[in-house]
Amino acid sequence: MEETSISSKPCAKEEIIDLNQITLRHFYLSDLDDLMVWRTDEKVAEFWGEPYTSKDEGINFIENIESDYLRCEAICHDDHAIGCINLFSSSRHDLSRIKCAEIGYVLGSKYWGKGITTFAVKQMVKVAFTVFSYLERLEALVDVDNVRSQRVLEKVGFQKEGVLRKYVYFKGKSRDMIMFSLLSTDHQL
Repeated sequence: MEETSISSKPCAKEEIIDLNQITLRHFYLSDLDDLMVWRTDEKVAEFWGEPYTSKDEGINFIENIESDYLRCEAICHDDHAIGCINLFSSSRHDLSRIKCAEIGYVLGSKYWGKGITTFAVKQMVKVAFTVFSYLERLEALVDVDNVRSQRVLEKVGFQKEGVLRKYVYFKGKSRDMIMFSLLSTDHQL
């Protein structure tokens, strides 16, 4: 009879995150070093813009948040800014879209796959439909290759509406995007 041996390599311990330690709050200049960790991360930059190359870019982001977004908050773990979630409205340029806002988010790659983004999106959806009670629709545009982000939205209850072919030009090529939406009538507070 042939003997079979099974060996296993020790796995690196994965940090478990208690979602009760996750908060959303305003950004402060004191968050600059934390922000630079994920804004210089190549993995994060794949779907969320060019990595920052200087702290001045981070300072500019923090100082101009209020003028750029309806709401923009740091996603924090133990009060360290590990990501960002925002609501953006294009209604100041297009009054026909006054009852609609877009949600966007980014999280440091060290924290991916732990439920943090799903938790943060759920919290921001509550804010969107209570603080901005005139909103009827939230939208999210996601790159067709960003499967993780698509799963987050589906878990929160967003509906996939369709693919917008060659919708954005990003990192040197035209990209297909998926439109997701959540209506105020879909959302249970």
